[in-house]
Amino acid sequence: MIKKTLQFILGLLGFALLIAGPLLLIKRSQFKAMAAVPMVMPPTTVTAAPASPQKWENMIAATGSLVPVQGVTVAAEMPGKIVKIAFEAGGVVKAGDLLVQLDTSTEEAQLRAAEATASLGKANLERAKELRQSNTNSLAEFDAADAQSKQAAAQADMLRAVIAKKTVRAPFAGRLGLRLVNLGQILREGDALTTLQTLDPIYVNFSLPQQRVAQLTVGTKVRVTTDAAPGQIFDGEITALNSEVDVATRNMRVQATLQNREEKLRAGMFANVEVVLPAALEVIAIPATSVSYAPYGDSVFVVDEKRDDKTGQVEQVLRQQFVRLGATRGDFVDVVDGLKPGQLVVTSGVFKLRAGMHVVIDNKLAPPAKLAPKPSNA
Repeated sequence: MIKKTLQFILGLLGFALLIAGPLLLIKRSQFKAMAAVPMVMPPTTVTAAPASPQKWENMIAATGSLVPVQGVTVAAEMPGKIVKIAFEAGGVVKAGDLLVQLDTSTEEAQLRAAEATASLGKANLERAKELRQSNTNSLAEFDAADAQSKQAAAQADMLRAVIAKKTVRAPFAGRLGLRLVNLGQILREGDALTTLQTLDPIYVNFSLPQQRVAQLTVGTKVRVTTDAAPGQIFDGEITALNSEVDVATRNMRVQATLQNREEKLRAGMFANVEVVLPAALEVIAIPATSVSYAPYGDSVFVVDEKRDDKTGQVEQVLRQQFVRLGATRGDFVDVVDGLKPGQLVVTSGVFKLRAGMHVVIDNKLAPPAKLAPKPSNA
């Protein structure tokens, strides 16, 4: 029984070898043929753009602070009790408008007495003049009448000045701040009542390095942006340059004036300032996505056309080129050295490329690079 089983198994193995042997020989010959043909990777699809000469605005960036053209804290010049508040917090006033009235009842009563004394002194002086002309009185009596008349007039003027100081008016036109006092409050000399600022126009103060001083002149255009008005640009011009450079920072203070008709800019705000110089910058610009940044040097992949010696076809091959970069502007970066105008560079996916790769250019889905991009989700 065991002998018959072994004979059966050996028969099956022989039959399998008879069938599998030719198949193994065929597969072996196929693998040899595949190994004899070199494996060629298909070309990688990339987006590309030429290095283009452009003219950029020559700008100097700085950070500044907004300050009012005129700004004061309106305070009480004399002590007294508030009997009238004639302004609304945050309102607009003109020069001379009444803001706060202090109690002047005592001074007004004293003024009426002083005015009566001044009238009497003036009448006595007129009679003394007539008597002096007829040589009836002495010169000393005339001088005494004159002095008394002047003293009485001065006393009345002093009381009028006190009343005027207790009547607080706007020193100039502008916008008021919050009210800091209440009706009936007793003020001391110097107590703050409110703030008053002129906001249109408004100043922006900023500092620039001393090496930039020679490029600045009064009238140079500036552009200002702030988080308080996103997406809005405020145009102005430099109106003043400081007469000295800060010895600690070697920076010079610069002041520019901006139009602020809607008063969106307020004193104390932080602002981004761009000083627009007259001379434009001539650059060779490429999309910033073209650059492969690395500690040992920045590089781009240039697309070169090469002819295959065997097939005669023109193929596009990558070449890694190290570059020296300059300023950035929007989606572009300036190539100071390493590229010539017109050279084609890869603009996307540079991190997965290597020199010598064959590529195919397809810019159908490539987003356009702009100097002033405005993303829809910004």
